[in-house]
Amino acid sequence: METSIIKSQAYGKDRVRVVRVVRHPDSWQEIADYSVCVLLSGEAFESSYTKGDNKMVVATDSQKNVVYYLAKTLPADRVMVPEVFASEIAAFMVKKYSHVTTCHVKITAKPWERMRFEGKAHPHSFSREGKETRWTEAFVTRKGDGLSVRMNSGFYDLEVLKTTNSSFTDFWRDELTTLPEMADRVLSTKVLCQWTFVSDDLEALRAAPFDRIFAGAKRNTLDVFANDPRAWVHASVQSALYVMADRILNDFADVDDVYYALPNIHYFPFDLSKFGLKNLQADAQVYMPIADPSGYITATISRPPKGKI
Repeated sequence: METSIIKSQAYGKDRVRVVRVVRHPDSWQEIADYSVCVLLSGEAFESSYTKGDNKMVVATDSQKNVVYYLAKTLPADRVMVPEVFASEIAAFMVKKYSHVTTCHVKITAKPWERMRFEGKAHPHSFSREGKETRWTEAFVTRKGDGLSVRMNSGFYDLEVLKTTNSSFTDFWRDELTTLPEMADRVLSTKVLCQWTFVSDDLEALRAAPFDRIFAGAKRNTLDVFANDPRAWVHASVQSALYVMADRILNDFADVDDVYYALPNIHYFPFDLSKFGLKNLQADAQVYMPIADPSGYITATISRPPKGKI
């Protein structure tokens, strides 16, 4: 007889591909292209694991159907913003099924850029180029007579590189240190940025300027990387990360905290001294990209508690 207990559980439908097209009367059209994951959890589902009892199990196929049903029946502005759509799906599940404690919905947005011809945006044609991916996830939980929501949003695979104005000096040195100090270097990373919202007022949170926050977070990330002197004058990737996150928190009051992961993709000058050529330090012009191993810098930045600023 089994004696183990279930510590946590969740189940649902992953990789639900849904595309919503909005057609305006003037022939202008918009598109949202999502991959959706829906996960349900609650004590009522434990018997499906321990006893093989499926009576309380909402079929994953039904969860898939909810995604398409809401994509069709919700007003367009509730679908075209991924944060709002994720919260709508999660809230629908918790409200409809009283035995669901928490619904976790994650949406990855597939980017489509509107085509432009002779400087004019095309009304209904789009193209996809290699770029960062936007995503969001909402956790809606039953809380007394109401709902609480925690939402994470962000982007990943934003690749950036600069050929100067990055340094790494004055770091810890001992008998195991072989890395030389670098007063100037090539810096490249593939940015993962995530920000968090927490609220007991679902409708108020849905009114947050999610698209503007996404655009602002990307803009701040790129601007700090390229232009902010605090991010490169005798500093490290850590200092750039901190300034990026601090800007987002200062620009957007709805955001509770910001997380970054910045792998340091190395470009090392190739030693050409065997051929009588100088290519190190200030003479460096030819580099060898090194994918593995790479540095990996992460942090979560938040506002200080009130009264401790």
